[in-house]
Amino acid sequence: MQVIRSPRVYDVCVVGSGAGGGMAAKVLTEAGAEVVLLEAGPMWDTAQDSQMLAWPYESPRRGAGTDRPFGEFDACLGGWELDGEPYTVGTGERFDWFRARMLGGRTNHWGRISLRYGPDDFRRRSLDGLGADWPITYNELKPFYDKLDRLVGLFGSEEGLPNEPDGVFQPPPRPRCYELLMQQSCDRLGITCIPSRMSILTQPLNGRSPCHYCGQCGRGCRTASNFSSPTVLLPPALATGRLTLLTGAMAREVTAGPDGLATGVSYVDTTSGREHQVRARVVVLAASACESARLLLNSTSTRFPDGFANSSGAVGRYLTDSTGASASGFIPSLMDGVPHNEDGSGMHVYMPWWLDNVALDFPRGYHIEPGGGRRMPGFGVLGGIERYPSGGGWGRGLKADYRRYYGAVVGFAGRGEMIPNAESYCEIDPGVVDRWGIPVLRFRFQWSDHERRQARHMQHTFRGIIDDMGGTPLTPEPAPGGEFGLEPGGRIIHEAGVTRMGDSADSSVLNAQCQAHDVRNLFVADGGPFVSQADKNLTWTIMALAMRTSEYIADARNRGEL
Repeated sequence: MQVIRSPRVYDVCVVGSGAGGGMAAKVLTEAGAEVVLLEAGPMWDTAQDSQMLAWPYESPRRGAGTDRPFGEFDACLGGWELDGEPYTVGTGERFDWFRARMLGGRTNHWGRISLRYGPDDFRRRSLDGLGADWPITYNELKPFYDKLDRLVGLFGSEEGLPNEPDGVFQPPPRPRCYELLMQQSCDRLGITCIPSRMSILTQPLNGRSPCHYCGQCGRGCRTASNFSSPTVLLPPALATGRLTLLTGAMAREVTAGPDGLATGVSYVDTTSGREHQVRARVVVLAASACESARLLLNSTSTRFPDGFANSSGAVGRYLTDSTGASASGFIPSLMDGVPHNEDGSGMHVYMPWWLDNVALDFPRGYHIEPGGGRRMPGFGVLGGIERYPSGGGWGRGLKADYRRYYGAVVGFAGRGEMIPNAESYCEIDPGVVDRWGIPVLRFRFQWSDHERRQARHMQHTFRGIIDDMGGTPLTPEPAPGGEFGLEPGGRIIHEAGVTRMGDSADSSVLNAQCQAHDVRNLFVADGGPFVSQADKNLTWTIMALAMRTSEYIADARNRGEL
């Protein structure tokens, strides 16, 4: 196949346009670098392409997922299964790999839960002897969290909790009725319950309007009131005139010169099927953790027979995902509520980890994301009324039940920390390629007893809150001895760790700057560098690390080191 090589040499090639790639593009272009950004999916303009204010009944298929697994109007092009882009899983195992294919990637659809890792999250091995410590501390990342807060904006409250660092917050929205009841129960049970921390504006910031509480954050915000890369990071990068944006560019491999340094990236034009090569002095991979690992593993040479920058053999290893379990409950005191609007910016209260693990049978922790209320329904039945007591029927009786029961169900979703294990990793499948002939990933994944016991504790906690609220669980309690409702690996979409950072080139891929030990002009700016999962959502730390790494690249370029 003829390869079309770009005559131009860019300062930096960034692969991926989401949280990490968008941040890298912004910081580096504003520092004066000429940047080319490769995105495998199509363009996405939130102002033009989102269906933020469309009514559910306007959906031709009543919201059934097509190429958008979270609903027909959702701002998500991609999913766990993509036509022509397979992946494989080890026999008898399960891992569900989510891929987004659009400008901005997963930042177009996510919960906007924006949590800093705490001081203890960077040194867990020192505390409990499991996993590994990060090569950086919270204090080293704190200045970048602070700048990120001021750039993007988030609401929250100062609580002074030891491992839940406060940030630069806008005022949080007031809790709704069901959230007040949850908070009262949590107070009685000794469970920490505080206002949520979400990257949704409640006050104007940097030319962006505050949230108007339409309750459709997942569809893409036309007013840019919530965070996504195409609305917050890429516009200022494009405004510099130094960003070249290439969509429909499926990266195949990182190219290298005889000196072992990266020279650019080879990609397939998904429209024409032709292969191109862009040349750059620095390469930043931000394609999402496992996509970046796949790129490195597919970039083989005499110098790097096991994959580019993989002399440690750590590329693809230490794969983690957040643990996830859930339950719902019917709360009679919420029946026959006065009709009112409880739409808004996701959840307004949040339950971080609050216990000392010394007395428990599992290490690490989890947080709880609650839901409920009288919100605008999505698609299909209203809140699963067929599961309510006496719900169902037809005609006037059905309408009366809807009015009585609507808003009387609450839900709880746990998100916890997985500890890396030797049985969870990704590698290249030697016998399977995608539609462009690029070898695909094969996953091996196992939860350990640490995660199973954690899920059991989640289930007991959910039911304890429901009981204290005077309710009845609607979710059957998982049978003892099983997975306790633990979601399969990959379903929480928080995969991380497969190009982890560390001080030793023998056991890690990257150094403390997210720079490859083996290749000084190669960096990673997604979830891959994470050393541990923590009980927090990843995006805020991905962006803080990407900002830190990009500023390092800019300074190194000014010093003539890159």
